[in-house]
Amino acid sequence: MYLILGLLIIAVGAFCQSSSYVPINKIKSWSWESYWLVQGVFAWLVFPLCGSLLSLSGTGGSFGELLSLMQADPKATWLTILFGVLWGVGGLTFGLSMRYLGVALGQSIALGTCSGLGAILGPVLTGHAADLTTSVIIGVVVTLAGIGIIGVAGGMKAAALPEEEKKKAVKDFNFGKGLFVAVLAGLMSACFNIGLSFGQGLFLEGTQPIFQTLPATMLVTFGGFLTNAAYCLYQNGKNKSWGDYRQKSLWGHNLVFCCLAGVLWYSQFFGLSLGKGFLTDYPVLITFSWCILMSLNVVFSNVWGILLKEWKGVPRRALVTLGAGILVLVVSTFLPQLI
Repeated sequence: MYLILGLLIIAVGAFCQSSSYVPINKIKSWSWESYWLVQGVFAWLVFPLCGSLLSLSGTGGSFGELLSLMQADPKATWLTILFGVLWGVGGLTFGLSMRYLGVALGQSIALGTCSGLGAILGPVLTGHAADLTTSVIIGVVVTLAGIGIIGVAGGMKAAALPEEEKKKAVKDFNFGKGLFVAVLAGLMSACFNIGLSFGQGLFLEGTQPIFQTLPATMLVTFGGFLTNAAYCLYQNGKNKSWGDYRQKSLWGHNLVFCCLAGVLWYSQFFGLSLGKGFLTDYPVLITFSWCILMSLNVVFSNVWGILLKEWKGVPRRALVTLGAGILVLVVSTFLPQLI
């Protein structure tokens, strides 16, 4: 029962994350860098802080004591933040991978790299390589296969586009540059799980298992906020978009949707923490949990694509291939436990 509940909670978090771009589309008249920074305040600062405060329930401790605990282990704390900074680079370069390789190939390489390296490097760099059992490795391989199949479906979809749309999609195509950027984006994005691995012990004694990774999540997202904030402020200056913040009539409306986008995005890692708390009797799935989250993110992103009719009019074989890829990813979420 706990196995199903843990996986279901992670799935809900993944669905929320996949839905986080819906409210962003409701934001009015702000440039990308302005709304990205504001939603980032909620996604990477406010809600992770709330999660850390929630982790204190039942411990009898305070947030000051949690900070003291982090100060007492500066190596773990600063490595967690550092990998958060690197993860922020991954988020910024992810879009470039699709610019140079197209959506299908770019996403497949970047997400595949993120999923595989995140699951493997976390235990390796923190001295827990023994956790990478044969079943975990098989699960990672199956996850990569599922993402690859969806990439093939995306290629079929692109091939079915009208000629003028094809030219738009490939006008900046550069396989060498795109491959480098996609691998870099995947590697840097994988740093989130590496950061969580370094910060896995940063919680007060008595913290419930479902909340134990929330303080580390706060540190990782804080590092990511530093990277994204620096870039967004640079873009504000470069594009002379400081005026966005002076549009008082838009603040109420845009703040609501930035907040909604932020809480939906953060839900994936809140759900990951809660889900892992129900999987304590399944150490293989604890190690594999990063791949589970990434798999479900890909699944629900494509489900949204179907609902929004992004696949309308594509060949039947592309839809069948997409369905096969989604099925493989769903199976991959619990496969390691069956081996």
